[in-house]
Amino acid sequence: MIEMFFSTYISSTIRFLFLLAPFFAVSMFIALTRGLPAAEKASIIRRACIAASIMGVLLFFGGPVLFSAIGITLNSFRIGAGTLLFLTAISLVTSGTRNHATGLPEEERDDIAVVPLAVPVMIGPATIGAILVYGAELKQAPEVAGGLLGLLSGLLILGILLHLSGYLEKALGKTGLNILSKISGLVLSAMAAEIVLTGITGFIASSGLMGA
Repeated sequence: MIEMFFSTYISSTIRFLFLLAPFFAVSMFIALTRGLPAAEKASIIRRACIAASIMGVLLFFGGPVLFSAIGITLNSFRIGAGTLLFLTAISLVTSGTRNHATGLPEEERDDIAVVPLAVPVMIGPATIGAILVYGAELKQAPEVAGGLLGLLSGLLILGILLHLSGYLEKALGKTGLNILSKISGLVLSAMAAEIVLTGITGFIASSGLMGA
């Protein structure tokens, strides 16, 4: 049980951290908060992480309820969510942003902590779908606990990176952050492919086509 918990926790932390596209989030945070005092930046990070955590937990446990309510299977949702995640990965690899994949608003806002920083920069449409899928896949209590803690740990690490955004910008520069975003996009594309292929395999198996 403990081994299952730690195994799920480690894999989930890594998985969710990449889903959050941390270096894209750092780049956006730098652009959105340039010129603001350090205390205000810290407040924005805190509120954004709290909002993203609340939304993430609701999504993590809301998958089965949502799928049952709208009458779709987990495998069908895997295919749709994986496809959307793949489009996000392409946008990160080709342009270093995911604005067109998440509908990121371009206009300035009075309070950027929740919109656009928490949603859709930290948790965009593709991330929402992936969290719903991963949460629904975990059945046993140690897996659920490990997955949930992994999600919160991923958000915590992202929050730390946002606090260190000024140092990261000086050390890596815009080019360095852009390169890391593209690498994250490559990892996301592999994760998207795995989700889609799992969905297709499960759909075929449930339809009895494999034995035909």
